Amino acid sequence: MRMPRIFRTAPFRLTLLFVLLFASAAFAFLAYIYVATAGEATRRTDQEIRREMRSLVDVYDRAGIDAVNQSLIQRAASEKPFLYLLLTKDGRRISGSIEESPVEDFAGQPAWATFQVTDMDAEGREVKHPARGLQQQLHGGEILFVGADAGEDEAYVARVVRALWASVALVVLLGLAGGLLVSRNVSRTMVDLISVVERVRNGEQGVRARVRGARDEFDELAQGVNEMLDRLERSMQGHKHAGDAIAHDLRSPLTRLRARLETAYIDVEAGKGDATEALAQALDDTDGVLKTFGAVLSIARLQAAGQAPNPTLFDPADLAADISELYEPFCEEKDIEYASEIAKDLTVRGNREFLAQALANILDNAVKYTPAGGAIMLRVRRRSSGEVEFSVTDTGPGVPDEDRERVIQRFVRLENSRNEPGAGLGLSLVAAVAEAHGGRLELSEGPGKVGEMGPGLRVAFILPRA
Repeated sequence: MRMPRIFRTAPFRLTLLFVLLFASAAFAFLAYIYVATAGEATRRTDQEIRREMRSLVDVYDRAGIDAVNQSLIQRAASEKPFLYLLLTKDGRRISGSIEESPVEDFAGQPAWATFQVTDMDAEGREVKHPARGLQQQLHGGEILFVGADAGEDEAYVARVVRALWASVALVVLLGLAGGLLVSRNVSRTMVDLISVVERVRNGEQGVRARVRGARDEFDELAQGVNEMLDRLERSMQGHKHAGDAIAHDLRSPLTRLRARLETAYIDVEAGKGDATEALAQALDDTDGVLKTFGAVLSIARLQAAGQAPNPTLFDPADLAADISELYEPFCEEKDIEYASEIAKDLTVRGNREFLAQALANILDNAVKYTPAGGAIMLRVRRRSSGEVEFSVTDTGPGVPDEDRERVIQRFVRLENSRNEPGAGLGLSLVAAVAEAHGGRLELSEGPGKVGEMGPGLRVAFILPRA
């Protein structure tokens, strides 16, 4: 028969382990208490016996055997809890409260003995009690034995032991009950999480774990699971959207590529026309398709790794200067005013190749959408928070507020950019690079509308303090 689920849970097993450890410790403590209590009772009894023996020896030394005999008779008739026996030199009984000595093979040296005495209870039944005594030879050769009933001491020790056993049993029962309660609560929480995982595995993407509000590790686990599921859902939606967008955006260039190649083939077969121009255009289309796939692979690589590969510490001023030198001729060719403000002695930690590609994508977009007569400004600076900011500001048409979050998504292109070359992956790659470096991407309005230009766009990606 299979055990109930609660008895198979890890918390209940841990509870059993802790109860077992506690019971073992309690047993060891109980043994120590027993030994210490019993030992103390024995020491106390021995001290009282020695004290009584010295008293009788003093009587003997002062007044002789008759005085000791008289003292034994008086003391045995009193309420003192001692047992007495006075013997002659050859071992014959003179007087005392017991008939014979419990010490065997007495050689004249003080000797201890543990024995039992028989008494009558209130109902007339014989009851045996443990006793302990000391036998000693007097100066005249007589033998004196003094003992004491140890029944009360052992009864006290037994009561202490019973109380400790009852306490241990109570604690074990309470521990098991508490373990069952804790295991039930933990099992209920874990069953909820397992149910969420099972439902997600069966295809329910919108299900989430319940956060109880207790702010404990189970809430942290539930929040972590929910964040993971949110990210998984976004990733799956992104892959679905990317697949749809790739199919949509690459259909046209691939169709044009095939048409040009087919036209060039027909012209060459007919012996008329020059296929060079068609082939050159086909190569341009092929480069565009490969560039699109390269950007998609770069984004996927960053998102899969979760962080920038091979990060190093370097000064971003050199990187920004190289990119600025690369794009300044393009701006001059398009009659765009270009300027840069690059702070020195900054330090960032990241992958130089990916950061250069991100900055190049931002500048490429700025050059692409800024009309002739406009302006572009590249800035690299340290924020008051210690973060390093790369920003590009242009005087192009800008991006409306409601589209700024959407334009960062892959393959999203606004209506005013449909006539420009590209696949809508530039800002997506920048956002992926910023996220992989622990930073963020910010889009805001540029310098504002001036004449027929503007309002422009300011794109900044911020890296954390190195």
